[in-house]
Amino acid sequence: MQGFLMSQSSTESQYTVIAFYKFIELADICSLQSAIAAFCKEHAILGTILLAHEGINATIAGSDQDIAAVVAFLHSHTPFAELQFRYTYADFNPFYKMKVRIKKEIVALRIPNIYPDKKTGIQVPPEEWDPVIADPETFLIDTRNTYECELGTFPGAHNPETDVFRDFPAYVKQNLDPAKHKKIAMFCTGGIRCEKASSYLLEQGFSEVYQLQGGILNYLEKIPAENSTWEGECFIFDNRITV
Repeated sequence: MQGFLMSQSSTESQYTVIAFYKFIELADICSLQSAIAAFCKEHAILGTILLAHEGINATIAGSDQDIAAVVAFLHSHTPFAELQFRYTYADFNPFYKMKVRIKKEIVALRIPNIYPDKKTGIQVPPEEWDPVIADPETFLIDTRNTYECELGTFPGAHNPETDVFRDFPAYVKQNLDPAKHKKIAMFCTGGIRCEKASSYLLEQGFSEVYQLQGGILNYLEKIPAENSTWEGECFIFDNRITV
């Protein structure tokens, strides 16, 4: 299924889709789960929200008015006061149900003591990304899974050939060396995997680690097609399949 154009406006679409995440220490996640689930049900919101002690990760959809209400509701809670949202639009709701789930991690690496809220790679805005990856000294990694990489990627990117994100540490152990790979740049769909992957690399002794701010979707939104170096499509985790 082909996705909608990223430039499509809300006036042309029936549904507003927002994606957001934040690594931040959350204490009473059970209470948060109940409150968020009730509010989303009241406002006919569909999608998935993951909560863990390390933060929140979500993509949800609804009418413009109901999404605005959810944004205001989340901002009213102290941990999410500065939460940022990425907006896209669709002429159908890309979700079938609403799920608010508690997980051990909002993105599963299964490595203890990795804290992206305290230490992560250098964020590179989309406008500055292409010169970074054009540098021959840069080792570029697509941190997504194999099936995602095969749909589209940046030229010269290394595919870790992982089936799930928790395979990434094994890829690092077998293929990367802090003494040899001095400058590493990474990208993923929306930025969350790179937050955790770059934090992990820094813990492993890699000193110069960069990540695409806001991920591929932010790049596709900010960089005009005629100037973009992206090749192919970008897999997304809802019924739109790709954009």
